[in-house]
Amino acid sequence: MATEESGGLAQTAAVKLSEMGERTKQLGTAIQDPERQRRIILVIVCVALLLDNMLYMVIVPIVPDYLARLESESEQAHVKGNSSSNITQNENFDLQIGVLFASKAILQLIVNPLTGTFIDRVGYDIPLLIGLSIMFVSTCIFAFAENYATLFVARSLQGLGSAFADTSGIAMIADKFTEEGERSRALGIALAFISFGSLAAPPFGGVLYEFAGKRVPFLVLACICLADGILCLTVLKPFSSRTRENMPVGTPIYKLMIDPYIAVVAGALTTCNIPLAFLEPTIANWMEETMDSSQWEIGLTWLPAFFPHILGVYITVKLAAQYPHLQWFYGALGMVIIGASSCIVPACKNFEQLIIPLCGICFGIALVDTALLPTLAFLVDVRHVSVYGSVYAIADISYCVAYALGPIVAGKIVHDLGFVQLNLGMGLANVLYAPALLLLRNVCLMKPSHSERNMLLEEGATGLYDTIRMEERQRKKHGYSSSGNCVPIDENGTFAGQSKSFSEEETSEPEYI
Repeated sequence: MATEESGGLAQTAAVKLSEMGERTKQLGTAIQDPERQRRIILVIVCVALLLDNMLYMVIVPIVPDYLARLESESEQAHVKGNSSSNITQNENFDLQIGVLFASKAILQLIVNPLTGTFIDRVGYDIPLLIGLSIMFVSTCIFAFAENYATLFVARSLQGLGSAFADTSGIAMIADKFTEEGERSRALGIALAFISFGSLAAPPFGGVLYEFAGKRVPFLVLACICLADGILCLTVLKPFSSRTRENMPVGTPIYKLMIDPYIAVVAGALTTCNIPLAFLEPTIANWMEETMDSSQWEIGLTWLPAFFPHILGVYITVKLAAQYPHLQWFYGALGMVIIGASSCIVPACKNFEQLIIPLCGICFGIALVDTALLPTLAFLVDVRHVSVYGSVYAIADISYCVAYALGPIVAGKIVHDLGFVQLNLGMGLANVLYAPALLLLRNVCLMKPSHSERNMLLEEGATGLYDTIRMEERQRKKHGYSSSGNCVPIDENGTFAGQSKSFSEEETSEPEYI
């Protein structure tokens, strides 16, 4: 009897294991499906961008208060000085906070040119995993840091991780979603996660810091980062065997920087983010002085702006699908809205009035980012080689310029010139820069150069894969097929006797209309 029961249990266990194995196999097959894999990749990248921006902003309500407590504890151990020394200490404390906040963007600004080139050489998956790993370590250091120096190291490490994760993530989206409508939608979703992370992080961090302590918000973010890294390792398999020698060589970043079209886009991305970067460290003090705002109002200042930002992303994606030739106009309109909203901020007398121009700034930023980030990928497609690491490193550099200057320069400008002059200057800069986007009005009419047309396939472009095929076509020009056998090849890289694949309007340079 006992033998029959044990045999039945063994049979049941075998059936369960077989079912689990079958489900695992089905899951593996589903993950390998190209369409589902693209969606999973989009989720991985969006979570990475969400984490990076939450970690960037979550310290806003935590670190100043935490460092102030440490400062007060150290002061209690010494004899109190006179009032002038206390004022000097306050100024030094503000400078320390500004440098701490800016250190992430400064290191990211320095490292980005190198990470862009690295991403172009090795692909997108390994840099993404490296970035997530560094961000995980940085978040853990934040959780257990107990002095300024350790916090500074953690903040700087976050900048290093962001240089890898942000650039490779956005570039991976551009590579996987090659059709312009799909690319705009995917980048729009990524921007929505960036916005949510930036705007939701301060209340998230403030509430957990108040009721659970400093470590809890960072440990929560570290767990999410670890889960995203495991998903990246499982789905993308960055260390699987692949023919690294067949990876295409992208256009060097210095050549992309001197491309006038890319330079105009980069300038627009920097200019449109200056109001947000400069207001974040200065608006709290201004609200306390002019509105006598409470702490909860200061903490929720930017949260309502999340909804117009999402609306701006949605509207731009829909308009770009129907009128793709007006991408430059959407960006210019966004800069005008940002400029007008920045000028209105100092005129606000209460919290309810202030929400309106802040929503306008975020709505305008959504228009600019959603219109111009896909434009960068398109410019690389038609004017350079379809490898996107370096061009999105330039975009990241553009953001970092604004956010590196903001915490350090904005307070000095407010102190010397005033809050009103700061906002008027930022608004004027955006309005004056908007006409520069007219240079992009004919971008959608550009056509790939002759060298890149040779690699276009009948089934349509597939990003990085197309570039690899282009190199194969170049080898065929010398009379060799991809398998190494000699074949008769004509001057256009096609088999002898085959009709030309492209029309006679081909030129050796991109066409502009």
